[in-house]
Amino acid sequence: MKSLALNINRRVFYGWVIVAVAALGIFVSGPGQSHTFSVFLVHIQADLNISATSLSSAYAFATLIAAFGLPYMGRLVDRLGPRRMLVVVTLLLGLACIAFGAAAGFLWLAVGFAALRFLGQGSLMLNCSNLISHWFDRRRGFALSLMALGFSVSMAVHPPLSQWLIDMVGWRQAWFWLGASTWILLLPPVLFLLHNKPEDIGLAPDGDAATVAQDGDELKTIHGLTLGEALRTSTFWILATGLFGLSMLVTALHFFQVSILTTQGLSEAAAARIFPVSALVMIIAIPLIGRALDRFPTHRVFVFGLLVMIASLTSAAMVDDLTTAMIYAVAFGINNGCTMTFFGYVWPRYFGRKHLGAIQGTGQMIGVTGASIGPLPLAIAFDAVGSYQTTLLVLAIYPAICAIAALFLRTPPQLLLQQSGDGQN
Repeated sequence: MKSLALNINRRVFYGWVIVAVAALGIFVSGPGQSHTFSVFLVHIQADLNISATSLSSAYAFATLIAAFGLPYMGRLVDRLGPRRMLVVVTLLLGLACIAFGAAAGFLWLAVGFAALRFLGQGSLMLNCSNLISHWFDRRRGFALSLMALGFSVSMAVHPPLSQWLIDMVGWRQAWFWLGASTWILLLPPVLFLLHNKPEDIGLAPDGDAATVAQDGDELKTIHGLTLGEALRTSTFWILATGLFGLSMLVTALHFFQVSILTTQGLSEAAAARIFPVSALVMIIAIPLIGRALDRFPTHRVFVFGLLVMIASLTSAAMVDDLTTAMIYAVAFGINNGCTMTFFGYVWPRYFGRKHLGAIQGTGQMIGVTGASIGPLPLAIAFDAVGSYQTTLLVLAIYPAICAIAALFLRTPPQLLLQQSGDGQN
C-alpha cells in the first residue's frame, strides 16, 4: 500500500486520492441522511401503522441520542486512526441498513434511526473530514469543499435511487441493497488506498517536502491542543455556538421549506422546484467557500457564513412570489455550502491536528444536537399563530449575535506557542 501510494505521489500529490475516497465516504453516508429517510417515511408509516408525529419524534430523539456518541468516536479516531475506524463504521453501517429494513415495531425503528444517524450522518462524516484535515493545511478549505461535493451527489442520487428500489422490491428490501452498496462502494478503497496521515508514509501535508531530522529520520511534529485545553478557550465556544445555530437553522429551513413557501403564496409545484435551485447553487458555492477559507482570514469567512444565514431566514420570511422564492433559493444554497465546509475546517484551523478527533467529535455533537431540535421553534410558532414569518425574523437575531462574537475569533495562544517552539509562524 505504501509503495502504491508513493508511486501515485510521483505523478500527483496522494492527498487528492484521499480527497476522492473521503468524498465517496460522504456520498455513502446517504442512508443515514435526512434526504434518504424522507423517501421511506410514508411507506414505514403505512406498514407499521405509526403516526407521523410518532415517527418524527423517534427520528428527532434518535438523532439527539446519536449525537452524544460522537465524542467517543472522536477519541477512537485519535487512538486507532480514521482508516481503521472507517472499516468498522462501514461494516456497521451496512449491517444497520439491513437491520433497519427488518424493523418490526416502534422500538426497533427508533434504535435503527439512532444507529443510522450515528454511523452515517455522524461517524462517517467525522472520519472523512478528519482524514482531509491531516492531509492538507494550506489547501485544507478547498480539499474539504471537494469532499463536501459527495454530499451534494448523495442528495441527487439517493432519493431517486431509494424510490426506484421501493418500487422494484419494497421498502424493506431497499434497505438491504442500500446496506450492500455501502460495503461494495467504500470498503475496497478504504482497505487499499487510505493512509491516516501523510507523515505515515514519509510525506507532508499539501505535498510539501517532508521535514527530516539530522539523523535522517522523518521529523513528525504534529501540533494541537487537547480537548480539555480547547474547552477552556473562548474560541471553542464562539465556534460551537455559531455552528450550533447554523446546524439548527439550516435543518429548520430544510424541514419546513415547502410549508413555509406554500403558506406564503407559492404552489406546491413551485415550492418543490426551489430544492434543485438551492442544490445547484450549493455545488457552485462549496469550492468557492473552500478557496475563500484558504485565502482570507478564517473569522471573516465565518462571519460571512453567519450573515448568509441571516439572509436565508429573512428572505424566507419575505417570499411572496416566484422571484422572491428564487432569491431565497440562492441564499439558502450558499448557506448550505458554508455550513458543510465550516464543520470540517474550523477545528483543525484553531486547535491543530494532534487531538483533532476528540475535538471534532465534541464539536460535531454540538452541531447534531442543534439539528435535532432545529424544527421545534418553527413548529411551535406555526401551531400557535398559523404563520412562520415573524418567527423567521426573530430567529435571525441568533446568527447576528454569533456574527458579532465571531469577529473576536483568534488562534489560541497555546497553539501559537507550540508552533513557534517548532520554528513555525
